Amino acid sequence: MSDIDLISNPLPELRPYHVLVTGFGPFSRYSVNPSWLAVKPLHNTVLKVDIPLEPVPPVDPSLTNLEAPLTASREIRITVVEVPVTYGAVLSIVPGLHARPPVLPPSSDPLLPTPFSPLGGFDLFFHVGVIGRGSLRMERVGHKFGYNMKDAAGSLAPIVRVSREEANQPPDAQNMDISRFRDTRDYNVPSPVDANETPKRGFGKGYELFAEEIYTDVDVEKLVHHLKTCGFDQIYTSMDAGHYLCDFLYYCSLAESKRSTKNDKSTPASQVLFLHCPPVGLPLSTEEVTEAIRRSIMWLCRTPVQ
Repeated sequence: MSDIDLISNPLPELRPYHVLVTGFGPFSRYSVNPSWLAVKPLHNTVLKVDIPLEPVPPVDPSLTNLEAPLTASREIRITVVEVPVTYGAVLSIVPGLHARPPVLPPSSDPLLPTPFSPLGGFDLFFHVGVIGRGSLRMERVGHKFGYNMKDAAGSLAPIVRVSREEANQPPDAQNMDISRFRDTRDYNVPSPVDANETPKRGFGKGYELFAEEIYTDVDVEKLVHHLKTCGFDQIYTSMDAGHYLCDFLYYCSLAESKRSTKNDKSTPASQVLFLHCPPVGLPLSTEEVTEAIRRSIMWLCRTPVQ
């Protein structure tokens, strides 16, 4: 393409891509949650990525190799929010994050600058939480029920009214999830209550029409493959976000994304993703987790031009 062509057909000016990243607040032995340590450095940062545009087909097919693909630069503006490790906080904060314009909670850190708050809402929600020592885990699905552990304030998730037949069903896989989390030395969560009979807990009023499992629209397999090519060997995909606050927030965010799209069909659906990180140094440093988040966001934002 000649300089004259570029002048007569200027490249489109791409709007900024707005990303909300969340980490959790203090919990158990973590006076500062490792997830918050990892996401906080990204607050109010601006990244830039080159978005490939459709190349103009040459008049002479033999000149194809001379046509360089066109790209346009897009800004990525990142806002970071800390979410308390309580069911009530998730239910009160997350719907507002998906509003247009978003409703952000007061900052837990008075030293953080005023966050970006796009009028049209966020394009991507990237949630991060801590789990036991080991690899990074990119979660694929959020669960509606099975939240039988107390949160950081000692409270339980809401009870969901079920029929007598449902209540008498045998335990499902979520009980195994509870045992696995309770045995994890680096993520010391309380035991479930009501040993004789466990009520059904999770999302009830306002979430009746949503499925029991909601999958992210992100191609998690491809993202994990990309991160591995970037040198992050200790990462894998997961179908089990744990039936605790991480899973609870993930499901809530996935559901609210679908709700906001249904209410405003003129705006594309926001992407939602959840990453589990290990405690600091077990084995990854905070800086390594932050870099994995940054690279994930840049990959996710290389979407078709809108």
